Amino acid sequence: MFKPLNSLPIVAVVVVGLSGCAHSHAASVSDATQTNPQLQIVKSIASTKQSRKDSAGAKSAYLLTYFKDETHSLYFATSRDGYTWTDVNGGKPVLSGYGIAEQHGIRDPHIIRGADGVFYLTMTDLDIYGQRDGYRTTEWERAGDKYGWGNNLNLIFMKSYDLIHWTHAEVTISKLFADYADAGCTWAPQTITDPDNGRMMVYFTTRHGDGPNFMVWSYANKNFTSLVTDPKQILYYPDAKVNTIDADITKIGDTYHMFYVAHDNPGNIHEALSHDINKGYVAERKKVDPEPKAAEAPNLWHRFGTNTYVLMYDVFGADPHNMGFAETTDFKTFKNIGRFNDPDSPMRATNFSGPKHGAVMPITPAEASEIESYFATRQ
Repeated sequence: MFKPLNSLPIVAVVVVGLSGCAHSHAASVSDATQTNPQLQIVKSIASTKQSRKDSAGAKSAYLLTYFKDETHSLYFATSRDGYTWTDVNGGKPVLSGYGIAEQHGIRDPHIIRGADGVFYLTMTDLDIYGQRDGYRTTEWERAGDKYGWGNNLNLIFMKSYDLIHWTHAEVTISKLFADYADAGCTWAPQTITDPDNGRMMVYFTTRHGDGPNFMVWSYANKNFTSLVTDPKQILYYPDAKVNTIDADITKIGDTYHMFYVAHDNPGNIHEALSHDINKGYVAERKKVDPEPKAAEAPNLWHRFGTNTYVLMYDVFGADPHNMGFAETTDFKTFKNIGRFNDPDSPMRATNFSGPKHGAVMPITPAEASEIESYFATRQ
Protein backbone atom coordinates (compact mmCIF):
# COMPACT_ATOMS: atom_id res chain seq x y z
CA MET A 1 0.00 0.00 0.00
CA PHE A 2 1.25 3.47 -0.86
CA LYS A 3 2.31 5.50 2.17
CA PRO A 4 2.02 9.28 1.70
CA LEU A 5 5.29 11.06 2.34
CA ASN A 6 3.71 13.35 4.89
CA SER A 7 2.91 10.34 7.07
CA LEU A 8 6.58 9.46 7.53
CA PRO A 9 8.67 10.68 10.45
CA ILE A 10 11.03 13.15 8.83
CA VAL A 11 14.20 15.11 9.08
CA ALA A 12 15.13 17.94 6.76
CA VAL A 13 18.13 17.75 4.48
CA VAL A 14 18.80 21.23 3.11
CA VAL A 15 20.19 21.40 -0.39
CA VAL A 16 20.80 24.11 -2.95
CA GLY A 17 18.41 23.72 -5.85
CA LEU A 18 18.65 24.78 -9.48
CA SER A 19 17.01 28.12 -8.80
CA GLY A 20 19.46 28.89 -6.01
CA CYS A 21 16.72 28.56 -3.39
CA ALA A 22 16.90 26.01 -0.59
CA HIS A 23 14.75 22.92 -0.97
CA SER A 24 13.88 20.53 1.85
CA HIS A 25 13.65 16.82 1.15
CA ALA A 26 11.91 14.65 3.73
CA ALA A 27 13.76 11.56 4.89
CA SER A 28 12.39 8.66 6.91
CA VAL A 29 13.84 7.85 10.31
CA SER A 30 15.01 4.49 8.96
CA ASP A 31 16.97 6.26 6.25
CA ALA A 32 20.77 5.97 6.24
CA THR A 33 21.15 9.59 7.30
CA GLN A 34 19.81 8.69 10.74
CA THR A 35 22.31 6.02 11.77
CA ASN A 36 25.38 6.43 9.58
CA PRO A 37 27.84 9.28 8.98
CA GLN A 38 27.21 11.11 5.72
CA LEU A 39 28.83 13.56 3.36
CA GLN A 40 27.76 17.13 4.05
CA ILE A 41 25.51 19.14 1.71
CA VAL A 42 26.31 22.86 2.03
CA LYS A 43 25.24 26.08 0.35
CA SER A 44 28.73 27.12 -0.73
CA ILE A 45 32.25 25.74 -0.81
CA ALA A 46 35.74 27.21 -0.79
CA SER A 47 39.25 25.89 -1.10
CA THR A 48 41.00 25.49 2.26
CA LYS A 49 44.63 25.18 3.28
CA GLN A 50 44.00 21.54 4.23
CA SER A 51 42.34 20.63 0.93
CA ARG A 52 45.17 22.27 -1.01
CA LYS A 53 47.73 20.40 1.07
CA ASP A 54 45.94 17.06 0.63
CA SER A 55 45.70 17.48 -3.15
CA ALA A 56 49.42 18.16 -3.56
CA GLY A 57 51.61 15.32 -4.74
CA ALA A 58 51.19 12.18 -6.80
CA LYS A 59 47.68 10.91 -7.45
CA SER A 60 48.72 7.34 -6.66
CA ALA A 61 45.61 6.26 -4.76
CA TYR A 62 42.09 5.73 -6.08
CA LEU A 63 38.49 6.59 -5.18
CA LEU A 64 35.60 4.45 -6.44
CA THR A 65 32.04 5.75 -6.50
CA TYR A 66 29.17 3.31 -6.91
CA PHE A 67 25.55 2.73 -5.95
CA LYS A 68 23.39 -0.27 -5.03
CA ASP A 69 19.94 -1.24 -6.23
CA GLU A 70 18.99 -2.11 -2.65
CA THR A 71 19.42 1.46 -1.40
CA HIS A 72 19.66 3.74 -4.45
CA SER A 73 22.33 5.65 -2.54
CA LEU A 74 25.94 6.74 -2.99
CA TYR A 75 29.00 4.77 -1.82
CA PHE A 76 32.75 5.47 -1.76
CA ALA A 77 35.61 2.97 -1.67
CA THR A 78 39.35 3.65 -1.69
CA SER A 79 42.42 1.74 -2.83
CA ARG A 80 46.15 2.32 -2.57
CA ASP A 81 47.11 -0.12 -5.34
CA GLY A 82 44.08 -0.28 -7.65
CA TYR A 83 43.46 -3.93 -6.79
CA THR A 84 42.21 -4.08 -3.20
CA TRP A 85 39.28 -1.79 -2.38
CA THR A 86 37.68 -0.90 0.94
CA ASP A 87 34.40 0.93 1.42
CA VAL A 88 35.09 4.03 3.53
CA ASN A 89 31.80 3.73 5.46
CA GLY A 90 31.85 0.02 6.20
CA GLY A 91 29.66 -0.85 3.22
CA LYS A 92 27.02 1.75 4.10
CA PRO A 93 26.03 4.77 1.99
CA VAL A 94 28.14 7.91 2.27
CA LEU A 95 25.09 9.84 1.08
CA SER A 96 21.49 8.65 1.09
CA GLY A 97 19.69 9.06 -2.21
CA TYR A 98 16.45 9.72 -0.36
CA GLY A 99 17.28 13.24 0.72
CA ILE A 100 18.99 14.54 -2.43
CA ALA A 101 16.75 13.31 -5.26
CA GLU A 102 13.20 14.12 -6.28
CA GLN A 103 12.60 10.39 -6.81
CA HIS A 104 14.25 9.66 -3.43
CA GLY A 105 16.99 7.60 -5.01
CA ILE A 106 20.09 7.99 -7.16
CA ARG A 107 21.88 5.86 -9.73
CA ASP A 108 24.99 6.05 -11.93
CA PRO A 109 27.38 8.18 -9.83
CA HIS A 110 30.40 9.62 -11.63
CA ILE A 111 33.23 11.66 -10.13
CA ILE A 112 36.09 13.58 -11.70
CA ARG A 113 38.64 16.19 -10.72
CA GLY A 114 38.33 19.16 -13.05
CA ALA A 115 41.27 21.07 -14.49
CA ASP A 116 40.50 23.66 -11.79
CA GLY A 117 41.24 21.08 -9.08
CA VAL A 118 37.60 20.89 -7.98
CA PHE A 119 35.70 17.60 -7.65
CA TYR A 120 32.56 17.19 -9.74
CA LEU A 121 30.02 14.49 -8.86
CA THR A 122 27.03 13.72 -11.06
CA MET A 123 24.19 11.23 -10.63
CA THR A 124 20.86 10.15 -12.10
CA ASP A 125 17.77 11.12 -10.09
CA LEU A 126 15.89 7.83 -10.33
CA ASP A 127 14.59 5.10 -8.03
CA ILE A 128 13.37 2.18 -10.12
CA TYR A 129 11.62 0.68 -7.06
CA GLY A 130 9.83 3.88 -6.02
CA GLN A 131 6.35 2.37 -6.31
CA ARG A 132 7.31 -0.75 -4.36
CA ASP A 133 8.90 1.35 -1.61
CA GLY A 134 5.93 3.70 -1.29
CA TYR A 135 7.46 6.83 -2.80
CA ARG A 136 4.92 7.08 -5.61
CA THR A 137 1.66 5.44 -6.66
CA THR A 138 2.77 4.65 -10.24
CA GLU A 139 5.48 2.41 -11.64
CA TRP A 140 7.41 5.38 -13.02
CA GLU A 141 7.53 9.12 -12.45
CA ARG A 142 5.51 9.60 -15.65
CA ALA A 143 3.42 7.31 -17.84
CA GLY A 144 5.51 4.38 -19.05
CA ASP A 145 3.67 4.04 -22.36
CA LYS A 146 4.61 7.63 -23.23
CA TYR A 147 8.04 8.08 -21.64
CA GLY A 148 9.34 4.51 -21.34
CA TRP A 149 11.15 2.34 -18.79
CA GLY A 150 12.93 4.13 -15.99
CA ASN A 151 11.75 7.56 -17.08
CA ASN A 152 12.99 10.45 -14.98
CA LEU A 153 13.34 14.23 -15.08
CA ASN A 154 16.47 15.27 -13.21
CA LEU A 155 20.22 15.08 -13.18
CA ILE A 156 22.04 15.75 -9.90
CA PHE A 157 25.13 18.00 -9.89
CA MET A 158 27.48 18.28 -6.89
CA LYS A 159 30.77 20.11 -6.40
CA SER A 160 33.47 19.94 -3.70
CA TYR A 161 37.03 20.92 -2.82
CA ASP A 162 37.58 18.25 -0.16
CA LEU A 163 35.31 15.25 -1.02
CA ILE A 164 33.32 15.86 2.18
CA HIS A 165 31.48 19.20 1.76
CA TRP A 166 29.34 19.39 -1.38
CA THR A 167 27.02 21.83 -3.08
CA HIS A 168 23.97 20.26 -4.70
CA ALA A 169 21.63 21.04 -7.59
CA GLU A 170 18.84 19.24 -9.40
CA VAL A 171 18.93 19.96 -13.13
CA THR A 172 15.77 19.39 -15.19
CA ILE A 173 16.58 19.17 -18.90
CA SER A 174 12.96 19.26 -20.05
CA LYS A 175 12.47 22.66 -18.39
CA LEU A 176 15.74 24.16 -19.60
CA PHE A 177 15.64 23.28 -23.30
CA ALA A 178 12.59 23.42 -25.55
CA ASP A 179 13.96 20.74 -27.89
CA TYR A 180 14.00 18.32 -24.96
CA ALA A 181 10.64 19.18 -23.44
CA ASP A 182 9.59 15.59 -24.18
CA ALA A 183 12.77 14.00 -22.82
CA GLY A 184 11.91 10.51 -21.62
CA CYS A 185 15.03 10.13 -19.51
CA THR A 186 18.22 11.84 -18.38
CA TRP A 187 20.60 9.09 -17.29
CA ALA A 188 24.25 8.52 -16.42
CA PRO A 189 25.65 12.08 -16.49
CA GLN A 190 29.44 12.43 -16.63
CA THR A 191 31.75 15.42 -16.80
CA ILE A 192 35.05 16.29 -18.44
CA THR A 193 36.97 19.55 -18.75
CA ASP A 194 37.04 20.96 -22.28
CA PRO A 195 40.69 22.05 -22.65
CA ASP A 196 39.82 24.57 -25.36
CA ASN A 197 37.79 26.76 -23.01
CA GLY A 198 38.19 25.32 -19.49
CA ARG A 199 34.46 24.67 -19.18
CA MET A 200 32.94 21.56 -17.64
CA MET A 201 31.22 19.54 -20.34
CA VAL A 202 28.42 17.27 -19.16
CA TYR A 203 27.33 14.35 -21.33
CA PHE A 204 24.46 12.00 -20.62
CA THR A 205 21.88 9.62 -22.06
CA THR A 206 18.44 10.81 -23.09
CA ARG A 207 15.59 10.07 -25.51
CA HIS A 208 12.52 11.71 -26.94
CA GLY A 209 9.46 10.22 -25.26
CA ASP A 210 9.77 6.44 -25.49
CA GLY A 211 12.11 6.55 -28.49
CA PRO A 212 15.60 5.07 -28.77
CA ASN A 213 18.18 6.21 -26.23
CA PHE A 214 21.08 8.34 -27.46
CA MET A 215 23.81 10.49 -25.90
CA VAL A 216 24.19 14.27 -25.83
CA TRP A 217 26.52 16.92 -24.40
CA SER A 218 26.14 20.41 -22.94
CA TYR A 219 28.25 22.89 -20.98
CA ALA A 220 27.57 23.52 -17.27
CA ASN A 221 27.59 26.96 -15.68
CA LYS A 222 30.52 28.00 -13.48
CA ASN A 223 28.72 27.20 -10.22
CA PHE A 224 27.83 23.73 -11.54
CA THR A 225 24.15 24.18 -10.83
CA SER A 226 22.73 24.09 -14.36
CA LEU A 227 23.39 23.51 -18.05
CA VAL A 228 23.65 26.55 -20.31
CA THR A 229 23.98 25.30 -23.89
CA ASP A 230 21.48 23.31 -25.93
CA PRO A 231 22.28 19.58 -25.70
CA LYS A 232 23.75 18.18 -28.91
CA GLN A 233 24.04 14.56 -29.93
CA ILE A 234 27.61 13.35 -29.42
CA LEU A 235 27.54 9.95 -31.17
CA TYR A 236 25.60 8.60 -34.15
CA TYR A 237 25.35 4.81 -34.14
CA PRO A 238 25.11 3.02 -37.52
CA ASP A 239 21.59 1.87 -36.62
CA ALA A 240 19.70 4.76 -35.05
CA LYS A 241 17.09 2.36 -33.64
CA VAL A 242 19.69 0.74 -31.36
CA ASN A 243 19.80 2.17 -27.84
CA THR A 244 23.18 3.75 -27.06
CA ILE A 245 23.86 4.72 -23.44
CA ASP A 246 26.50 5.29 -20.73
CA ALA A 247 29.28 7.19 -22.50
CA ASP A 248 32.65 7.53 -20.74
CA ILE A 249 35.24 9.86 -22.33
CA THR A 250 38.98 9.96 -21.58
CA LYS A 251 41.67 11.91 -23.42
CA ILE A 252 44.84 9.90 -24.03
CA GLY A 253 47.51 11.74 -25.96
CA ASP A 254 45.68 13.71 -28.63
CA THR A 255 42.79 11.24 -28.90
CA TYR A 256 39.50 11.08 -27.03
CA HIS A 257 38.41 7.53 -26.25
CA MET A 258 34.67 7.12 -25.76
CA PHE A 259 33.50 3.83 -24.29
CA TYR A 260 29.76 3.33 -24.36
CA VAL A 261 27.03 0.69 -24.48
CA ALA A 262 25.16 -0.37 -27.59
CA HIS A 263 22.21 -2.64 -26.91
CA ASP A 264 22.82 -4.93 -29.85
CA ASN A 265 21.44 -7.93 -27.92
CA PRO A 266 22.80 -8.11 -25.38
CA GLY A 267 24.26 -4.83 -24.16
CA ASN A 268 28.03 -4.71 -24.46
CA ILE A 269 30.84 -2.18 -24.41
CA HIS A 270 31.92 -0.42 -27.62
CA GLU A 271 34.58 2.21 -28.32
CA ALA A 272 34.62 5.31 -30.53
CA LEU A 273 37.55 7.68 -31.15
CA SER A 274 37.83 11.36 -31.99
CA HIS A 275 40.34 14.21 -31.95
CA ASP A 276 37.56 16.53 -30.75
CA ILE A 277 35.96 16.31 -27.33
CA ASN A 278 32.33 16.58 -28.43
CA LYS A 279 32.13 15.63 -32.09
CA GLY A 280 33.62 13.38 -34.73
CA TYR A 281 33.30 10.07 -32.88
CA VAL A 282 33.11 7.14 -35.29
CA ALA A 283 30.94 4.31 -33.99
CA GLU A 284 31.59 0.70 -34.96
CA ARG A 285 29.42 -2.30 -34.23
CA LYS A 286 32.22 -4.09 -32.39
CA LYS A 287 32.23 -5.41 -28.83
CA VAL A 288 35.50 -4.55 -27.05
CA ASP A 289 35.02 -5.88 -23.52
CA PRO A 290 35.98 -9.53 -22.86
CA GLU A 291 33.11 -10.05 -20.39
CA PRO A 292 30.94 -13.06 -21.40
CA LYS A 293 27.84 -11.64 -19.68
CA ALA A 294 25.93 -8.50 -20.61
CA ALA A 295 27.69 -5.36 -19.32
CA GLU A 296 27.10 -1.61 -19.15
CA ALA A 297 28.46 1.55 -17.47
CA PRO A 298 32.05 1.48 -18.80
CA ASN A 299 34.64 3.55 -16.97
CA LEU A 300 38.29 3.86 -17.97
CA TRP A 301 41.04 4.58 -15.47
CA HIS A 302 44.83 4.51 -15.43
CA ARG A 303 47.07 2.43 -13.18
CA PHE A 304 49.51 4.86 -11.59
CA GLY A 305 53.13 4.48 -12.69
CA THR A 306 52.34 2.10 -15.56
CA ASN A 307 51.17 2.23 -19.18
CA THR A 308 48.14 0.11 -18.26
CA TYR A 309 44.54 1.30 -18.39
CA VAL A 310 41.67 -0.50 -16.72
CA LEU A 311 38.24 -0.74 -18.33
CA MET A 312 35.68 -1.26 -15.56
CA TYR A 313 32.04 -2.13 -16.21
CA ASP A 314 28.84 -3.13 -14.45
CA VAL A 315 28.13 -6.79 -15.27
CA PHE A 316 24.35 -6.53 -15.05
CA GLY A 317 23.99 -9.91 -16.74
CA ALA A 318 25.58 -11.61 -13.72
CA ASP A 319 23.63 -12.75 -10.66
CA PRO A 320 24.43 -11.18 -8.27
CA HIS A 321 25.56 -7.96 -9.95
CA ASN A 322 29.27 -7.24 -9.87
CA MET A 323 31.94 -5.05 -11.41
CA GLY A 324 34.09 -6.56 -14.16
CA PHE A 325 37.56 -5.43 -15.21
CA ALA A 326 39.80 -5.64 -18.27
CA GLU A 327 43.30 -4.24 -18.80
CA THR A 328 44.83 -2.77 -21.93
CA THR A 329 48.04 -1.07 -22.96
CA ASP A 330 47.24 -0.57 -26.65
CA PHE A 331 43.42 -0.24 -26.79
CA LYS A 332 43.38 -3.09 -29.28
CA THR A 333 43.36 -6.00 -26.88
CA PHE A 334 41.57 -6.05 -23.51
CA LYS A 335 42.65 -8.72 -21.04
CA ASN A 336 39.90 -10.00 -18.80
CA ILE A 337 41.05 -9.87 -15.15
CA GLY A 338 37.70 -10.96 -13.77
CA ARG A 339 35.21 -9.50 -11.32
CA PHE A 340 35.48 -8.42 -7.71
CA ASN A 341 36.36 -11.41 -5.50
CA ASP A 342 36.33 -14.01 -8.27
CA PRO A 343 38.71 -16.81 -7.22
CA ASP A 344 41.09 -16.15 -10.12
CA SER A 345 40.81 -12.33 -10.12
CA PRO A 346 43.29 -9.91 -8.49
CA MET A 347 40.42 -7.45 -7.89
CA ARG A 348 39.25 -7.58 -4.27
CA ALA A 349 36.40 -5.82 -2.47
CA THR A 350 37.18 -6.21 1.22
CA ASN A 351 33.95 -5.10 2.87
CA PHE A 352 31.27 -4.58 0.22
CA SER A 353 29.42 -6.49 -2.50
CA GLY A 354 26.93 -5.85 -5.29
CA PRO A 355 28.36 -2.53 -6.55
CA LYS A 356 26.70 -1.02 -9.63
CA HIS A 357 27.56 1.63 -12.23
CA GLY A 358 30.63 3.24 -10.72
CA ALA A 359 33.62 5.39 -11.58
CA VAL A 360 37.23 5.51 -10.43
CA MET A 361 39.19 8.72 -9.93
CA PRO A 362 42.89 9.09 -9.01
CA ILE A 363 43.49 10.85 -5.69
CA THR A 364 46.47 11.45 -3.43
CA PRO A 365 47.14 9.14 -0.48
CA ALA A 366 46.46 12.14 1.77
CA GLU A 367 43.02 12.63 0.19
CA ALA A 368 42.30 8.93 0.65
CA SER A 369 43.32 9.11 4.29
CA GLU A 370 41.21 12.22 4.86
CA ILE A 371 37.98 10.69 3.53
CA GLU A 372 38.67 7.41 5.35
CA SER A 373 39.32 9.24 8.63
CA TYR A 374 36.17 11.35 8.26
CA PHE A 375 33.98 8.26 8.30
CA ALA A 376 36.07 6.17 10.69
CA THR A 377 35.88 8.81 13.43
CA ARG A 378 32.10 9.13 13.11
CA GLN A 379 31.11 5.48 13.40
